[in-house]
Amino acid sequence: CTLDSEVALRVGGDFFFDPQPGDSPVKLVLIAGGVGINPLFSILLHIADLQGCQEGKGNGYEMGTAKLYYSAKNTSELLFKKNILGLMSAFPGKITCRFHVTQQSLQICKELQPHVTGK
Repeated sequence: CTLDSEVALRVGGDFFFDPQPGDSPVKLVLIAGGVGINPLFSILLHIADLQGCQEGKGNGYEMGTAKLYYSAKNTSELLFKKNILGLMSAFPGKITCRFHVTQQSLQICKELQPHVTGK
């Protein structure tokens, strides 16, 4: 996308990412709220597997990037947050995440602070 591009969004439905060898790399933007993270977390794990294959065996697919935007009421309701932080550390620049909290009342832990916006 470029500035002023029109994009399509959908809520619900089937979510999958299954690139084939020789497909062009893509830049994924994943947007989740609450438990809606489940299928998108699965996609992130698949991206990590593909990236691992690329660095090792080489499956023929060149990975793009994945940016996850994930919102919940507070950081305790951010499912898979430690796993997501681990993926970002393992694949810097390839997998990134911005967490957003809407009703946070407690101090945000230092590990999450750089990645959290909101109250």
